[in-house]
Amino acid sequence: MNKLKLGLVFVFIIAGIAGFIYLNESAMVVRILSILTGFALAAVTAKFTTQGQDFYVFCRESSEEAKKVVWPTRKETLQTSGVVFAFVIVMALFLWFIDAALMSLVKILMSQDA
Repeated sequence: MNKLKLGLVFVFIIAGIAGFIYLNESAMVVRILSILTGFALAAVTAKFTTQGQDFYVFCRESSEEAKKVVWPTRKETLQTSGVVFAFVIVMALFLWFIDAALMSLVKILMSQDA
């Protein structure tokens, strides 16, 4: 029975997309409603499958876990961003220095060979 419901989910999705294509001369609102109806029917049908119920439980548990997260304060965020920007600038200068030094070395070696 579960596989039949999952098959029906895919049929609803395909029907929504087919409606969008079939109604190519209709108003865009009607075409979008076709897709939305297909996806809504698919979602309702999927909720009654084993996988859909597991997904619903997963979503509910995920939202509960997200509520437990301790987000950084504005001060902590600004400090961390400042450290990251400072590191990027220092690293850019370091790489520029290494690039310039290697370029000078190549120019010196190229002029000696010629």
